[in-house]
Amino acid sequence: IWSPLASGVLSGKYLHGDDPEARLKRAELHWLKDRLMAEKTIATIKKLQNFSKEIGPSMPHLSIGWCLKNPDVSTVILGASKTSQLKENLQVTQHMYKFTPEVMEQLESILENKPKQPAF
Repeated sequence: IWSPLASGVLSGKYLHGDDPEARLKRAELHWLKDRLMAEKTIATIKKLQNFSKEIGPSMPHLSIGWCLKNPDVSTVILGASKTSQLKENLQVTQHMYKFTPEVMEQLESILENKPKQPAF
């Protein structure tokens, strides 16, 4: 999984203001910002935020935990740019028990991006 926090979008920092130091402000990432800040993506993020509040883990923990628990994901690469972010992200292990099959199913229904298995 490349960028389990969607370049910071799933942390919520882009929904509540315009951080001039944010990664997506860089000119070479304009294409990514347009994709990640699309209306449908923002609506999905808001659903994920509500679900995160409901079950407990922060948005970063929800995102990374989904990646760790997802059988379609073999590797999770954390792209923290600060030591504090890395420490925060690694605390996801305290929340892994919350990622029950039911929670994973609810996340899949929000994300609507589960891969389809080939017919053969």
